[in-house]
Amino acid sequence: MPATTPSLRIGPYRVEPAVVLAPMAGITNVAFRQLCREFGSPTSLYVCEMITARAVVERDAKTMEMITFGAGEFPRSMQLYGVDPATMREATKIIVGEGLADHLDTNWGCPVPKVTRKGGGAALPYKRRLFQDIIAATVDAAGDTPVTAKFRIGIDDEHLTFLDAGRIAEGEGAKAVALHARTAAQRYSGTADWTRIAELKQAVTTIPVLGNGDIFCAEDALRMIAETGCDGVVVGRGCLGRPWLFGELQAAFRGGPIPPGPNLGKVAEILHRHALLLVDHLGPDKGIRDLRKHMAWYFKGFPVGSELRRAFAMVDTITEIEDLIGKLDHDAPFPQDAEGPRGRQGSPGKVTLPEGWLDDPDDPSIPFAADVMHSGG
Repeated sequence: MPATTPSLRIGPYRVEPAVVLAPMAGITNVAFRQLCREFGSPTSLYVCEMITARAVVERDAKTMEMITFGAGEFPRSMQLYGVDPATMREATKIIVGEGLADHLDTNWGCPVPKVTRKGGGAALPYKRRLFQDIIAATVDAAGDTPVTAKFRIGIDDEHLTFLDAGRIAEGEGAKAVALHARTAAQRYSGTADWTRIAELKQAVTTIPVLGNGDIFCAEDALRMIAETGCDGVVVGRGCLGRPWLFGELQAAFRGGPIPPGPNLGKVAEILHRHALLLVDHLGPDKGIRDLRKHMAWYFKGFPVGSELRRAFAMVDTITEIEDLIGKLDHDAPFPQDAEGPRGRQGSPGKVTLPEGWLDDPDDPSIPFAADVMHSGG
């Protein structure tokens, strides 16, 4: 394995090590990003939750509140979603003109039926002309602010879109592309097909290609780069309840020993820190409610017991969390059971699409109401 990561620049920004925190709805708010940065490198890239272009243009209060970055967070990386070139252009002008972000990632990977049935998310790159128009409009409006694109292999095994999407994004001035090596039909199930990342790397030659899918430990990231030749990795579900993964990745990419997983006492400290950051960001009530979904991920594989797990999942205050932490076996070592997939997996299934969606990939028509959705997913 190389002692250092491959060189990665996204526009003017050096990303070192070449690690990106994937935007995840309901997860990658400013509190979680800060926690990951505290373990990882400040020069890696940590992307905020998805923001919808229409919501930016309409100045939706919830969306504008979500556009929050930490005092030392740089570059400020935002994922922007939209299906209309004009709306994406206008939202990008607002974001850049008002200095709200330093990097814009565009999202073409969502497999959720409520999104694909309207032609959005992972369905949209099938419409090559429309995809091209959106990337071109966003890049043009962004000026010197770098724009990137993240997408999937395709809709299903019969409708692959990633090579066209990569070439189009490259041709229209995107500064990097990232591939989640699953189809929309797979959703989050099965195994990511890393050979597709290698194919994309062969097809897209002038900008960085990043790989995403099934990176659950530092060794996975090193193996992905070795097997595919990609320029960096995007980490999503692998860091759920495991923000220290970014420290392990930094060590591995710099050729050093990978630190052992934390014992339960250390995990409890990290959970407590996460709670404090969320309370600071969202307030005591909403912040603690937001933390509840993380509890099972933090304790995965540890001997916590069903009663204590249930109590953690229902906490209301920092004091309750502190009392429950006192009941844990702080010396319990990091378990092997904690390795492997985390978060949503689900089952593969047929992708719901608008009627006639597959008839003409060169139809540039804007899908009706596909961007009428809240930021964050």
